[in-house]
Amino acid sequence: MSITKTAMITVCGRPNVGKSSLTNALVGEKIAIVSNKAQTTRNRIYGVLNRDGTQFILMDTPGLHRPKSALGDYMVKVIAASLSDVDCALLLVEPIAHVGGPEKDLIGRIRDEKIPCILAINKIDTVEPAALLPVIAAYNEAWDGFRAIIPISAHTGSGLDDLVAELGKFAEEGPQLFPDGQTSDQPERQVVGELLREKLLLCLDKEIPHGTAVEIEKFSERDSGVIDVGAVIYCEKASHKGIIIGKHGAMLKKISTLARQDMEKFMGAQIYLETWVKIKENWRDNVNYVRSLGYRDE
Repeated sequence: MSITKTAMITVCGRPNVGKSSLTNALVGEKIAIVSNKAQTTRNRIYGVLNRDGTQFILMDTPGLHRPKSALGDYMVKVIAASLSDVDCALLLVEPIAHVGGPEKDLIGRIRDEKIPCILAINKIDTVEPAALLPVIAAYNEAWDGFRAIIPISAHTGSGLDDLVAELGKFAEEGPQLFPDGQTSDQPERQVVGELLREKLLLCLDKEIPHGTAVEIEKFSERDSGVIDVGAVIYCEKASHKGIIIGKHGAMLKKISTLARQDMEKFMGAQIYLETWVKIKENWRDNVNYVRSLGYRDE
C-alpha cells in the first residue's frame, strides 16, 4: 500500500518509563538503546513505521529530568524542541495512581503548545487489570484534555495495535518522508555507537556509565563485506577507566562482545570491532566537549 499520510508523534515521559522500548516495539527493530538506568536516551531519535497507508515518525526523547550539567541542559532542550510542530504527543506513564511532577510538567507543556495528546499507560503486564482504573482516574483528574487513554505493554505488545490506530487519527495528507525499509533517521555509525553505549549501561554499576560517551572514529566496509568499527569510550576519571577495562581487560571484552553481537544484527554483516578507553575529565560540564560528541541543539 502506498503512503498517502504522515503523522509526526513525540513520545515523551519521565526517565525509564519505556519510551525507547515502545519505539523499538512499534518499529519492529532496535533503533533506540534500552536500559533500566535513567537518562539512557540523550538525543532525539526518529523511528519510522509504515502501516495502512500512513508513515508514522516517532520521536523518542530523553526522559524529563532536572539538568545538572551541560549535557543535561542539552537533553532538556531536546524535549522542548520535540513538543513543537508535531501532529500528536504520546505521553507514556507507568501504572501508578499518582501524577508525579515530571508528568505534570509535560502535561503543562503539551497544553500550552495546544498539541493533541494520547496517554499510554505502559507496563500493564506488571499489574492486575483492576489496578488500572485508579491510574486512569488520577490522570483524568489532572487533565481532561487527553484524546484517548490506552493501556499498553511495550514488553509484550499488548495494546500496541489499538495505540497505532488511535495515533493514525492525527495523520495528515502528505508525501512519504522516509523510503521503504528505513526504520530510523540515525546514521548507521551513530546507531552502532549507541549500541556500544547501551552495553556500558548494562554492564557497569552506579554513576560510571552516565559519565561515559562513545565516539566512532572508524566505520568502513571491506571488499569482503566485513565492517570495521573503531570506537573510543570516553570516561571522566582514571579510576573509571580501570573499571571499564576490568581485570586483564575482561570487562571491556565483555562489553565489546555484547555490542558487536547487536551491531551484527543491526547491520546484517560481520563486524570487526576495536575499542579504546580514554579519559576526558568532566566532559559533561564542558559545552564544547558535549557538542564535539554529537549532542547539538540544531
